[in-house]
Amino acid sequence: MTKKDNARKKRIKRVRAKIKGMKEVPRLCIFRSSRYIYSQLIDDENGNILVSVDSRKIKGAKNTVETAGKIGEEIAKLAVAKKISKVVFDKRSYKYHGKVKALAQGARKGGLKF
Repeated sequence: MTKKDNARKKRIKRVRAKIKGMKEVPRLCIFRSSRYIYSQLIDDENGNILVSVDSRKIKGAKNTVETAGKIGEEIAKLAVAKKISKVVFDKRSYKYHGKVKALAQGARKGGLKF
């Protein structure tokens, strides 16, 4: 592993140490690849994925800020349908900027509370 990989893993571990998702208040976890953006609601107590949305399911979507906002709104809509209104936000090792921020704002716009 490189120094960069080690630093990223340490940031992820530091963020995860502070948050834990439960069935009533799941963890909203995101992952950005170079091509897509993924978002999941995870119940850490049982290890279940409650809701999952990614940009592969949106037609004509590219890995842009607008797409991330749509992903946030979509996951909020699915979460509200499952009667989930509060979540804890897991940004992994990413800065709260750009696509990550747009996804969070889209989720808030859709009705989720962080």
